[in-house]
Amino acid sequence: MIVRVFWLQVVDTDSWRERAMQNWEREQTLTASRGTISDRDGDILAMDAPAYTVVVNPRVIQANGLQDEVVDGLNRLLSKNKDELVKLVTAKDDKGNYLINREVRNEGWKIGEEKREEIQGLMDELELQLQSEGKVPDSGINLIAENKRFYPRHSLAAHILGYTDRQGQARDGFELMFDEQLKGVDGFARYKSDKKGVKLPSADDVYQPAKNGSNIKLTIDDTIQHYIEEAMREVYEQYEPVSMTVIAADPNTMEILGMANLPTFDPNTYWEVASDYSNYYNHAIRSTYEPGSTFKIVTLASAIQENLFDPNAYYKSGSIRSGGRTHWDIQRNGWGTITYLEGVKRSSNVAFVKLGYEMLGKERLTNYINLFGFSGKTGIELPGESLGILNMSRDIDISTVPYGYAVSVTPIQQIAAISAVANGGKLLKPQIVKEIQDPNTGEVQVIQPELVRQVITPETARKTGGYLEQVVADQEQGTGYNAFIEGYRVAGKTGTAVKGDYSDNTRLVASFTGYAPVDDPRIAVLVIVDEPNDQLGGGAVAAPLFQKIVSQTLKYWGVPKTEEAAEDTTAAKAAALQPDTRVAPELSDMSMKDIKTKLLAEGFVYEVLGSGSSLVKQVPAPGTALSAGQRIYLLTEDAAQMEIPDMRGESLRDAMEILNLMKVKVNVQGEGYIADQKVTKEKDGRVVYLTLKSSSESLQGESPEGEPEAEAGQESGEKDEE
Repeated sequence: MIVRVFWLQVVDTDSWRERAMQNWEREQTLTASRGTISDRDGDILAMDAPAYTVVVNPRVIQANGLQDEVVDGLNRLLSKNKDELVKLVTAKDDKGNYLINREVRNEGWKIGEEKREEIQGLMDELELQLQSEGKVPDSGINLIAENKRFYPRHSLAAHILGYTDRQGQARDGFELMFDEQLKGVDGFARYKSDKKGVKLPSADDVYQPAKNGSNIKLTIDDTIQHYIEEAMREVYEQYEPVSMTVIAADPNTMEILGMANLPTFDPNTYWEVASDYSNYYNHAIRSTYEPGSTFKIVTLASAIQENLFDPNAYYKSGSIRSGGRTHWDIQRNGWGTITYLEGVKRSSNVAFVKLGYEMLGKERLTNYINLFGFSGKTGIELPGESLGILNMSRDIDISTVPYGYAVSVTPIQQIAAISAVANGGKLLKPQIVKEIQDPNTGEVQVIQPELVRQVITPETARKTGGYLEQVVADQEQGTGYNAFIEGYRVAGKTGTAVKGDYSDNTRLVASFTGYAPVDDPRIAVLVIVDEPNDQLGGGAVAAPLFQKIVSQTLKYWGVPKTEEAAEDTTAAKAAALQPDTRVAPELSDMSMKDIKTKLLAEGFVYEVLGSGSSLVKQVPAPGTALSAGQRIYLLTEDAAQMEIPDMRGESLRDAMEILNLMKVKVNVQGEGYIADQKVTKEKDGRVVYLTLKSSSESLQGESPEGEPEAEAGQESGEKDEE
């Protein structure tokens, strides 16, 4: 024994010391929080949020005889198959002993707060039953706190945001493109502990803090995004197209204000449409189309730039033999001998063959197409951007390019081109990121607009806009008359392209692109409806959608009208004197559904407080003057009884406005945005404690302090209607 002790303590001491150190030392991962994604006003679109994984303990469940109760309860609450649940609660190891922990995948994996409360209710019920039977009150069900990616607006802007899978891996969209900046870097803590795992004081401790991911503010406006998606759904239901795409941008900066596609998906439950990849597909940047007549904008602007367009010159419409083929107008007999301006308004193919193929010629036409950006990708900060195709080798193809055939383009290229006309001739890089905020240092990087090149002169752009305005304003000859907005000057162009075999007119791509107001462009919009079920063109299908989105947006921004209504009422005079001033509408005696519809239609920003079904009070009161973008709060319960809403991520100003309405006391610590809140009841009533972080820090979810010691469960003819 003495020899053996000597051997262990002296001869082999280094080996045993190393083994001992391995038992003493612990290393804990400090998980970095993934950065938030918000809209241009700071409204959260993607964030880390608490999540819970349901775990069952077969050993405890069998010992307490709760197999049937647990299986029935989890089947009811999680909709998980009973046979699979039975396998989980009866799982044994190789020696025939019941296992300790099994995760309920996938139905019980990373569930939300509402479902957690239901599971907790089942646990409490079973534990009360066991207690009454004199047994240890352990239901054999546990909830492990974790984090998950949460998208509070659900399907809103889904194709922009993309999603992260259940393992937290970025899979598409902005989440994937900016994954490195968003995910941050995990830290660690290395220390010595006793046999129970309790940390021991030591100078050898190593601590590397986690570096949280950047918070990124997008250029999109969630209100405009909502307008876009609501308007799209109406058209989608009516015409049942294969897909739809809408992009809205600020033409002066090329900041994307909204981008949407249908069909779509909810990033929170992305797996529900996993069998149909078309739901995930961002057509706005990945799909290419023959644009049809919307491409005539390029031909028109190019001809004006080269002083080739005379709006008062005449030509014979109907058909023309050029480039080795015959080109026809939509009205095959034409409209007789008409001016080129009338040809633009009627979207005459013959006029654009003469302008593009005969006057400009191949070299100059190709040059302007390249200048407008159709020969390269735009560089938008989203994954998977495609590149269009330009067929300019044969005269028979070149002659159709001026009116949008033999060329395929992406929607994002088109919105950049129309914006160049709107902003005075500058081609800008489409921008989706507005700010990048580092929560670790407080540094904020503001992304500036990026000029690609000057395509046409400001004077050419002004003239082009004036002619495109007549396409919309002329209610008799203009193909875009359905895009007309009372009181605003609108420029635009319709398009209808035949897909596949040009002799088959059943598969069409209807589109419209334009901007407003013409004299001071604030918004440019592109609408594409792919294969509507009715053989209608862009003027009938796409232009009304453009009109609805733009009119709602201009009202939302408080953009003054350039024309007054015919009725010379006192209200109209007041509006003329103060065009940016709006008043809160009268909402009493209306259902909540009608209230929401009215406010959205008229461009008001609102927030519902409480869980009641009817309006109790509105703030500000009816008739109160509102500044542009000011919120209207809809109280659906008595303020004293109403539950305090979750205000994490909100500014202190907005939070105080809400809490003052609810008449509660507020205690504030820190500066910036609300990172945490706690509600307590004191003698004088409820008190809300708000913890603020610096303005560069948006809401962060709390990282779990450690991983559960649980065994993983099983993861079971050429034609253009315009």
